[in-house]
Amino acid sequence: MIAAHNISLQYGKRVLFDEVNIKFTQGNCYGVIGANGAGKSTFLKILSGEIDPNAGYISIEPGKRLAVLRQDHFVFDDNTILDTVMMGHKKLWKIINEKNAIYASADFSEEDGIRASELEAEFAEMDGWNAESDAAALLSGLGIAEADHYRLMKELNGNQKVRVLLAQALFGNPDVLILDEPTNDLDIHTVRWLEDFLLEFKNTVIVVSHDRHFLDTVCTHIADIDFGAIRLYTGNYSFWYESSQLALNQRSNANKKAEEKKKELQEFIARFSANASKSKQATSRRKLLDKINVEDIQPSNRKYPAIIFNQNRTAGDQILEIKGLSKSVNNKLLFSGLDLFVNKGDKIAFISKDSLAVTALFRILLGEARADTGVFKVGQTITSAYLPNENQQYFTENLNLIDWLRQFSEEEKDEVFVRGFLGKMLFSGEEVFKKSNVLSGGEKVRCMISRMMLAGANLLVLDEPTNHLDLESIQAFNNALKTFPGTVLFTSHDHEFTQTVANRIVELTPNGMLDKLMTFDEYIEDDYITNQREELYA
Repeated sequence: MIAAHNISLQYGKRVLFDEVNIKFTQGNCYGVIGANGAGKSTFLKILSGEIDPNAGYISIEPGKRLAVLRQDHFVFDDNTILDTVMMGHKKLWKIINEKNAIYASADFSEEDGIRASELEAEFAEMDGWNAESDAAALLSGLGIAEADHYRLMKELNGNQKVRVLLAQALFGNPDVLILDEPTNDLDIHTVRWLEDFLLEFKNTVIVVSHDRHFLDTVCTHIADIDFGAIRLYTGNYSFWYESSQLALNQRSNANKKAEEKKKELQEFIARFSANASKSKQATSRRKLLDKINVEDIQPSNRKYPAIIFNQNRTAGDQILEIKGLSKSVNNKLLFSGLDLFVNKGDKIAFISKDSLAVTALFRILLGEARADTGVFKVGQTITSAYLPNENQQYFTENLNLIDWLRQFSEEEKDEVFVRGFLGKMLFSGEEVFKKSNVLSGGEKVRCMISRMMLAGANLLVLDEPTNHLDLESIQAFNNALKTFPGTVLFTSHDHEFTQTVANRIVELTPNGMLDKLMTFDEYIEDDYITNQREELYA
């Protein structure tokens, strides 16, 4: 068990936490959520002791070990991969080093023998003889090949380092595990491995993640940071979101009787409990939900963007036709043999082991790059709006947000009209006079979404649309695309986003393509498709 007692933290006039008290108990997984800037990562750093609060303290049960997913990718550069993982268990690693130093000593004394004997006993008690094999198993599960385990960390790229540091945090069965965005840079298969690992993990997990599918799979509780406080809710992210929205709707319905509201909430809990019985955490989660009191469900204070994509013109039947398209970059073949007929209303998720392949395809279709071979034809009635993965080129001028967005409006230039689209993305009051070239990553994406809504396009092209967005914006974006009547071409690492938006999956490979009319979950669970994929990547 780990607990925060009267934690307060303030930077200048900005109060992040005000007398926060919260307890995290064994056997539960807590998803920490909050808007961008609410202090999610800061709170994890307070829990781990990396940051000292202005007031209050953190307590952990005596003898319990805490492990943290480190964000510094260079601190272990001169260590081997296997050693880096085992260094996650500081006490065990210290014993290993002290033991090795004694045995390497040229003047081995009687005292050394006694100390070595004591260390061997501790080493055995901590299951040290299995340390290397356990570390190797973690690395293999996270996609680090056995042949690489003795390479130095500095030889790895950023994605590989993330996996090793994650293995380090998981190593040695820590009593409290703190993970800040653990799914970043992991492919879908590695994320599923991590989900399964955490579902079997018997101790305490505290995690920050923007991956809703991950939070739904592993979390038993949600810790919501809002207005300097942290409120704890039983259930996963979807339960928190849907129940808080229901409570918010009830609060706005002044005519509904208290008994009717209570019955509605009780029916919601029962329905969600029944669904939970089908999940991987069926037993524990259902028991938790069954114990919830109606009074525990509170409306959220969180603000959600009003993302609405309207079509200025309905598309005809001819959307997009692609024949024989291929593309290489720096002599590396990204994709080939792309033949595709896009139907009206298709919402196609493009996937590839190499994310550059999808970005290259989108840039070709938008006229920003040329294909090596092949042709494509866009229907005459098609108007498109593009959300690129890299958007810096749109934010080089020193314009306020009104003037920035106004330049993309072909007809209506009125300030009230333009401010309306910014307001939908939660830019209000004096915020609209911010300079566009000093915005944060999340603010830039929100501006780009305002630009897309302004365009009124009937074809949306989205390259990693959830990058830099908080959970509220992701949820609103997700809901908008589900109801959008036009055509969508997109790629995303967000499992829930892809599963709930796409009705068709297209995978790009250097040796051809796969094109399936199905959901994302159906695609990744199909063994026949898995075999086809392996053949194409071979």
